Amino acid sequence: MYEVKRIAVTGAAGQIAYQLLFRIASGELFGPHQPVSLHLLDIEPCFESMRGVVMELEDCSYPLLKNIEVGIDPFIVFSEIDIAILIGSAPRMPGMERKDLIYKNAEIFVQQGMALNEVAKREVKVFVIGNPCNTNCLITMNHAPNISRKQFYAMTRLDLNRAKYFLAKKVGVTVNEISQMIIWGNHSSTQVPDFEHVQISGKPIADIITDKNWLQEEFVACIQQRGAAIIKARGKSSAASAAKATLDFVQDLCLNPTHRDWFSTGICSDYNPYGIEENLVFSFPCILNQSGTWEIIDNLSWSPFIEKKIAITRKELLEERDLVRNLLKVKHLSLIHI
Repeated sequence: MYEVKRIAVTGAAGQIAYQLLFRIASGELFGPHQPVSLHLLDIEPCFESMRGVVMELEDCSYPLLKNIEVGIDPFIVFSEIDIAILIGSAPRMPGMERKDLIYKNAEIFVQQGMALNEVAKREVKVFVIGNPCNTNCLITMNHAPNISRKQFYAMTRLDLNRAKYFLAKKVGVTVNEISQMIIWGNHSSTQVPDFEHVQISGKPIADIITDKNWLQEEFVACIQQRGAAIIKARGKSSAASAAKATLDFVQDLCLNPTHRDWFSTGICSDYNPYGIEENLVFSFPCILNQSGTWEIIDNLSWSPFIEKKIAITRKELLEERDLVRNLLKVKHLSLIHI
């Protein structure tokens, strides 16, 4: 007998949530035997639209969907939840600087962190999708001190999916034959798609793709700029692909670890083996151990090319942290500028 899993989704009236919620309710996320309760949060102007989504969920008559709760107050919606999927965030408007976007979203994630800290289960796993997701995750984590820092994650799974697809397309194989791809750092245009440890059909990438210039220039730039390219092409940010990546992201950290590939996710950088400053949310390559807890894959080498790219994304995350320093509940936080 499976206990009902309580899953909160914010930004529930938005386009990513619309692509995601029906897949959760159908059993695609946690399997055909796991009943779920959906706890949906959005801002007051979107409440009627969110009610429309609820009507559609009800009309689908999913056997696994046991309950739906909706609201605009995270201190109510997050009560006793097992999973938090934080999608809702303010969009970047024309003329808005990145720092303005960070400030605007900080208010949202301060409140949600406090709500998680007060009313969610202590074992809750928190998945931050809303951008800038690394720093939004950092803010949330710092306002939920009663929840382990190992339970907060920022999504770089979409970047990983993109990278796997383009490598597979390059050599004419399926994405299932691409393994050990890594995304380091920030979910932004400074992210580092590290191809150097990739295996293709069990063989080192250097044995399959000999055009190093294509990898370092065209491939890396394509993954870094893919989100902007989609916005330019369709006038909106990724929705269906972001929802699919969210499913993969949650499954990476919640499902049976047997025979699983490496995955990349933004996690708390405390005690990491690569010398990245503590109190950042930085994407590292990870695996799940047999107890279901993530571990960073250590002892990986960085070429001068990758090391230079990592320095850039690290610097950006330090700058973002500096912008929200006053919102972080950390005493005597020493920022390192590079």
